[in-house]
Amino acid sequence: MMAHYAADVAALTTVVCPQAPVGAQAFVDQLTGYVLWGVLALFVIGGITGVGSIVAGRVFSMPHASKVGVISIVVVFLAAIGYMIVPSMITGITGSGCV
Repeated sequence: MMAHYAADVAALTTVVCPQAPVGAQAFVDQLTGYVLWGVLALFVIGGITGVGSIVAGRVFSMPHASKVGVISIVVVFLAAIGYMIVPSMITGITGSGCV
Protein backbone atom coordinates (compact mmCIF):
# COMPACT_ATOMS: atom_id res chain seq x y z
CA MET A 1 0.00 0.00 0.00
CA MET A 2 2.76 2.43 0.98
CA ALA A 3 4.81 1.70 -2.16
CA HIS A 4 1.77 2.39 -4.33
CA TYR A 5 1.17 5.74 -2.61
CA ALA A 6 4.85 6.69 -3.00
CA ALA A 7 4.69 5.87 -6.70
CA ASP A 8 1.60 8.10 -7.09
CA VAL A 9 3.32 10.99 -5.32
CA ALA A 10 6.47 10.51 -7.42
CA ALA A 11 4.39 10.51 -10.61
CA LEU A 12 2.58 13.67 -9.50
CA THR A 13 5.77 15.56 -8.68
CA THR A 14 7.33 14.80 -12.06
CA VAL A 15 4.65 16.81 -13.83
CA VAL A 16 5.00 19.89 -11.60
CA CYS A 17 6.88 22.58 -13.49
CA PRO A 18 6.75 25.98 -11.77
CA GLN A 19 6.33 29.00 -13.98
CA ALA A 20 6.59 32.68 -13.25
CA PRO A 21 3.39 34.72 -13.54
CA VAL A 22 2.74 36.38 -16.86
CA GLY A 23 4.83 39.54 -17.23
CA ALA A 24 6.99 38.83 -14.17
CA GLN A 25 10.06 37.73 -16.11
CA ALA A 26 10.91 41.26 -17.22
CA PHE A 27 10.98 42.45 -13.60
CA VAL A 28 13.01 39.43 -12.50
CA ASP A 29 15.55 40.09 -15.26
CA GLN A 30 15.74 43.76 -14.31
CA LEU A 31 16.23 42.99 -10.61
CA THR A 32 18.82 40.33 -11.40
CA GLY A 33 20.70 42.80 -13.59
CA TYR A 34 20.73 45.40 -10.81
CA VAL A 35 22.07 42.86 -8.33
CA LEU A 36 24.79 41.64 -10.71
CA TRP A 37 25.95 45.18 -11.51
CA GLY A 38 25.85 46.07 -7.81
CA VAL A 39 28.06 43.10 -6.96
CA LEU A 40 30.49 44.05 -9.73
CA ALA A 41 30.63 47.59 -8.33
CA LEU A 42 31.40 46.15 -4.88
CA PHE A 43 34.25 44.10 -6.38
CA VAL A 44 35.73 47.25 -7.88
CA ILE A 45 35.31 49.22 -4.64
CA GLY A 46 36.88 46.35 -2.66
CA GLY A 47 39.84 46.17 -5.03
CA ILE A 48 40.43 49.93 -4.92
CA THR A 49 40.13 49.91 -1.13
CA GLY A 50 42.62 47.04 -0.87
CA VAL A 51 45.15 48.79 -3.10
CA GLY A 52 44.64 52.01 -1.15
CA SER A 53 45.23 50.18 2.10
CA ILE A 54 48.47 48.68 0.79
CA VAL A 55 49.71 52.07 -0.42
CA ALA A 56 48.71 53.82 2.82
CA GLY A 57 50.37 51.09 4.86
CA ARG A 58 53.63 51.50 2.96
CA VAL A 59 53.58 55.31 2.98
CA PHE A 60 52.73 55.64 6.68
CA SER A 61 54.80 52.62 7.84
CA MET A 62 51.78 50.64 9.03
CA PRO A 63 52.46 46.98 8.19
CA HIS A 64 49.07 45.85 9.52
CA ALA A 65 47.28 48.09 7.03
CA SER A 66 49.33 46.60 4.20
CA LYS A 67 48.52 43.07 5.36
CA VAL A 68 44.82 43.90 5.54
CA GLY A 69 45.02 45.35 2.03
CA VAL A 70 46.59 42.19 0.66
CA ILE A 71 44.01 40.04 2.44
CA SER A 72 41.16 42.18 1.11
CA ILE A 73 42.41 41.86 -2.46
CA VAL A 74 42.67 38.07 -2.04
CA VAL A 75 39.11 37.97 -0.64
CA VAL A 76 37.80 40.05 -3.54
CA PHE A 77 39.57 37.74 -5.98
CA LEU A 78 38.09 34.62 -4.34
CA ALA A 79 34.64 36.23 -4.27
CA ALA A 80 34.96 37.03 -7.97
CA ILE A 81 35.78 33.38 -8.67
CA GLY A 82 32.74 32.37 -6.64
CA TYR A 83 30.68 34.93 -8.56
CA MET A 84 31.53 33.06 -11.75
CA ILE A 85 31.17 29.51 -10.40
CA VAL A 86 28.21 29.53 -7.97
CA PRO A 87 25.46 30.43 -10.50
CA SER A 88 26.56 27.55 -12.73
CA MET A 89 26.52 25.21 -9.74
CA ILE A 90 23.00 26.27 -8.79
CA THR A 91 21.80 25.83 -12.37
CA GLY A 92 23.39 22.39 -12.48
CA ILE A 93 21.70 21.35 -9.24
CA THR A 94 18.24 22.72 -9.98
CA GLY A 95 18.22 21.79 -13.66
CA SER A 96 15.38 23.08 -15.81
CA GLY A 97 13.23 24.15 -12.87
CA CYS A 98 10.85 21.20 -13.13
CA VAL A 99 10.64 19.04 -10.04
